[in-house]
Amino acid sequence: MTHAPVEGTIRSADGSTIAYEHSGSGPTVVMVDAASGFREMGPMCPLAARLAEEFTVVCYDRRGRGGSSDTAPYHVDREVDDLRALVEEIGAPACLFGFSSGAVLALAAAARGLPVDRLALLEPPLDLASAPTGEPGLAAEIAGLVAAGRRGDAVAHFHASIGVPAEMTVGMRESPWWPALEQLAHTLVYDLTIVDALPADELARVTVPTLVVDSEQSDARLREWAAGVVAALPHGHRRSMRGDWHQVPDADLAPVLADFFAGRAGLAGPAQCTQSDR
Repeated sequence: MTHAPVEGTIRSADGSTIAYEHSGSGPTVVMVDAASGFREMGPMCPLAARLAEEFTVVCYDRRGRGGSSDTAPYHVDREVDDLRALVEEIGAPACLFGFSSGAVLALAAAARGLPVDRLALLEPPLDLASAPTGEPGLAAEIAGLVAAGRRGDAVAHFHASIGVPAEMTVGMRESPWWPALEQLAHTLVYDLTIVDALPADELARVTVPTLVVDSEQSDARLREWAAGVVAALPHGHRRSMRGDWHQVPDADLAPVLADFFAGRAGLAGPAQCTQSDR
């Protein structure tokens, strides 16, 4: 059965307009994208289509991307407000699936009181074993390259710094959507800010069942970070799956997520994501 997406917009607390689409029926699942991802580019909407058989699945453009506007200055709480407005519009509570920095944003939202039943996270890049240095670091370097008009270099530098295999970046540069990545280069600073703004002790506030997925083909650093996040969560559970670097095929990931969100995975906590009042 095909579930045609229904598009809409909501207004966040600071006046920014957030564009979204939802499809399917059942309990609400919100997909929280990684760096540079939005509805027209990235893994979320194809994965959402698989989940729409059982859930009301929401894909949205994080602020500064796609059809969503932005309001300066950036702050993580503004992105949490975006999610809050979205969940209130579609129907609370919701389950969240976050990928990479989007997984960290989902954790931050849950820790700061967003009404969430369950969280599923794919390789959140949180190094809980290292204390923050307090130095601007990579975010300042990316911002400097963007300010100098070197958006392509900013994207490539970001990829190299976070461990993206060089051949993947070369392939991206040759793809037709590289210009779109360049246009979003300034939002990479947002993702780096999110990762630096969630201290380990804040994870103790995330009391809902949380599934953390990692790929067996990712590097040791990403997999160790996933294990560290699970250990810091009161109700964290880990699932390692076959995949590629920093990704798991939709055909394998979707049924795992569906079972978890529906309470079929046998994990402690609420039986399932509950039906919203849409």
